[in-house]
Amino acid sequence: MTSIHHTPRTQAQISRAAIQRLYVSMRHLFLRGSYKPLGVSGESMIEAMLSLKPEIYGTIADEEKVELDGLLYIFQRLPKGIEQCRYIKLISREGYDNSHFEKHVPPRRKRDCYRVDEEQMFIEMTRGGSDIYDILTHLTFMYIEAEKIRRNSLDTRGRKNRTWMMLESFVQDIYAGKDINVEVGFTYLNTILGRTYDEIAMTYDRFEKSSEVNSLFEITYWLGKLSMDEFLSQIDREITFSPALRESLGHHIYGEAWANNIKNTLWDNNIFARPIHIVSANLHSVMNCFYAKSALAKKVKYQNLEQFAEILSQDNSADLRQMVLKYALQNGMIQLSDTSGTNIGVQIFDTSKFESKNLPEELQFKPKEPENSPVIIVMDYAFGEQAYETMDELLKPFMIDNKRMNLNVKSINIMGKAGILEGGKGDIMIPTAHVFEGTADNYPFKNALTLSDFKNCGLGVYEGTMITVLGTSLQNKDILTYFLKSSWKAIGLEMEGAHYQKAIQAAKSIRKSIKPDVQLRYAYYASDNPLETGSTLASGSLGLDGVKPTYQITLAMLKGCIDS
Repeated sequence: MTSIHHTPRTQAQISRAAIQRLYVSMRHLFLRGSYKPLGVSGESMIEAMLSLKPEIYGTIADEEKVELDGLLYIFQRLPKGIEQCRYIKLISREGYDNSHFEKHVPPRRKRDCYRVDEEQMFIEMTRGGSDIYDILTHLTFMYIEAEKIRRNSLDTRGRKNRTWMMLESFVQDIYAGKDINVEVGFTYLNTILGRTYDEIAMTYDRFEKSSEVNSLFEITYWLGKLSMDEFLSQIDREITFSPALRESLGHHIYGEAWANNIKNTLWDNNIFARPIHIVSANLHSVMNCFYAKSALAKKVKYQNLEQFAEILSQDNSADLRQMVLKYALQNGMIQLSDTSGTNIGVQIFDTSKFESKNLPEELQFKPKEPENSPVIIVMDYAFGEQAYETMDELLKPFMIDNKRMNLNVKSINIMGKAGILEGGKGDIMIPTAHVFEGTADNYPFKNALTLSDFKNCGLGVYEGTMITVLGTSLQNKDILTYFLKSSWKAIGLEMEGAHYQKAIQAAKSIRKSIKPDVQLRYAYYASDNPLETGSTLASGSLGLDGVKPTYQITLAMLKGCIDS
């Protein structure tokens, strides 16, 4: 009899299994309605996270060292003061915007959050499943680090040590408005966070520069305090999900309202039947490409769009950005503020109102008859599964006077930020297929953008497969190296591509709501390289380094839209 030898599982396979366990656990807890982060269910998520060791969370698996960059990363995406809250409730849009509760909007992840009382925070979830899984991942990491703080602050008998009591007194002085010696405070954090004095000083400065998060002293104190309350006094922390949120997930409630608002606006402005080009991008690059030259003619000498973009991206250029917006609204741009809850703003550009002399040299085009002039719909970035919801609803037929009306979609253009696996920050990726992580789902497509569209751009440009991941904060080097080195030959990872493509292919091939010859243009710029230490998303934003690739991609897409 031939014996069967089982090949040991690779670290990449173990990591992929850990991701699946995390998502199954999160889905189960969501359906159940509540869980305790340090209860049996919460511990299973913590174990999976520690087994996975995501790159973005750095030293998460170290039992003593608290991960500082990761803490800043999550607190910029969670509501201010959440570290002080024992009870966290995830809700749908349930009318709290009409209340008088203290409202917080995190700077890096726009969502409405309400501080109900000293111990309780409500967080609105209107972006679908990915948003819920993302925040639960951040919270799980937060509790892991809180446990390290507690362990570093108790002696061998489980009593608060001197360093903790000194920090406690130090934070009370801060709240009392007394003068404090920050450097003395660093020595307390040095022990409690398990990091060097220099690391503490640098991280403290980074926290201070981010006005939407509390200080490193306060965050350390509150994370440790609530962990100690649970450990010493059995006062449990808890996360709950409102019944309305559990009922609404997966029903496209917010996406449908968002898409209908766009279609109503097109109809009301008599441009519904015009050639439509859909662009998923940020809400400033397209507007700046079309209007910055004319809007700022008396303020800035025009050289090229990239120079204008760099000027407008600077922190002290708020007045100039406002001038461009005002000019755009007077010259063919319609701006829709989002009231649906998707947090996806929209701009609509009627190119029949453009005058060639006002456009930059890079975007000159031959005018068409008004009825054939393109209309460009720009939607802000979606988040994960939300990409399917919004694109699916946007491409559906619109009912007018009991008639089904299809949009005359000519192209769909997706620009996004992504993690790159070969090049560096700021480089460009041109996908030829999207593969959905953890499933057999794959979406090859013909991309109207190619390497030749970016020749001589001065940046690294890569073409190939992109992985659509369940969450960027759950990736580690083993998984990413597998995607890069295996026959998938992946060039990068992002969160929306497969979801967009799922909606587009259904609209083309099954629902027949758009024509089969709709052109697709996908391009991403690298916001990070998760395989390089110090180049993950937690290391900070691209800043001005993101201007060049953003405008190279925007120009390539707009040229395709207005020349077609």
